[in-house]
Amino acid sequence: MDLELADRVYVLTGASRGLGFATAERLVADGARVVISARVPEQVAAAVDALGGPERAIGLTADLTDPGTPQRLIAAAREQFGRLDGALVSVGGPPRGTAAQVTDEQWRESFETVFLGSVRATRTVAAALTDGGAIGLVLSTSAREPLSGLGISNGLRPGLAGVAKDIADEYGPRGVRVFGLLPGRIMTDRNQQLLAAADDPERARAEAKASIPLGRFGEPAEFGRVAAFLLSPAASYVTGVTVPVDGGALRGL
Repeated sequence: MDLELADRVYVLTGASRGLGFATAERLVADGARVVISARVPEQVAAAVDALGGPERAIGLTADLTDPGTPQRLIAAAREQFGRLDGALVSVGGPPRGTAAQVTDEQWRESFETVFLGSVRATRTVAAALTDGGAIGLVLSTSAREPLSGLGISNGLRPGLAGVAKDIADEYGPRGVRVFGLLPGRIMTDRNQQLLAAADDPERARAEAKASIPLGRFGEPAEFGRVAAFLLSPAASYVTGVTVPVDGGALRGL
């Protein structure tokens, strides 16, 4: 299947590793070019090298809490590759802890990064796109079902899903699509850390697997293929939705 990604250009935040990097890998493999960003310069440089260097990928050290980051990414895409066709907006997960346990400061910091940073990036990129553009927000299954011990995620991710729907409605008449992605137990560093932090990591791992109908954890590449498809012109009639990539773990229809 031709996803029509050849020479299209995407910016991806939080993409030096994990789900963002897996999506960048798939986009580049199908002929797209990417601008990736993350907060650690060495990780950004290593990711760019792994993606094929400046002919296919460039990287910026950037943080979504900086209001200027979205425009920097847009400018870099246009300067290096001459166009912009979409974005994958991803940020690191917020701290563990129930909603009642986490502090005001943790709520404020997570709001600035997970919520406001994502909203700012999405609305800025949406305004810069033309017909055929697409934006995906990497959220979590917590947008539909609360996750035990992740109160901040349970509080903020559903709001981001609503924001994505709102922006999709506003920019749909211009031919710009916006959607959310809901990764489940995909074995990124984040999920490894969450399992390792459990009181009984082996039991937590076994229980997590048992809750997934496919009976296994996902791989980042499996997420990346779904994200690349949804960002591509092949998914041109998909917008305003949240798409689980979770092995069937969510029980809602």
